[in-house]
Amino acid sequence: MARLCLWFAMIASLVYCALAQDAYTSKFDGFDVDKVLNNNRILTSYIKCLLDEGNCTAEGRELKKVLPDALRTDCSKCSDVQKQRSEKVIRFLIKNRSDDFDRLTTKYDPSGEYKKKLEKYEKTLASQN
Repeated sequence: MARLCLWFAMIASLVYCALAQDAYTSKFDGFDVDKVLNNNRILTSYIKCLLDEGNCTAEGRELKKVLPDALRTDCSKCSDVQKQRSEKVIRFLIKNRSDDFDRLTTKYDPSGEYKKKLEKYEKTLASQN
């Protein structure tokens, strides 16, 4: 019986490793970020989703699922499109919805670790221009 349990654990581990993602889904790469950013009602809905204050769309659920990992790994599993859109959204929120950005930061970056990385990245970009 012990061998059977060990065998099952090994198979389960191999299946899990094979299914582990090296990249986030590209299913939403065609998603119109500008449409969301330019529509206060829709943007507020997404923010509420991320803050557990409202319902989520399929895109919102996916974002909510991967956001902690993306922050932790500096978006290492993000495609170029996802990185560009992430930067665009972050800049928009900082400039136009700073209170919401602060609330999201409190939830997803309570230690301030990722915000510090973002600030360092912004300084690097500013020095290059």
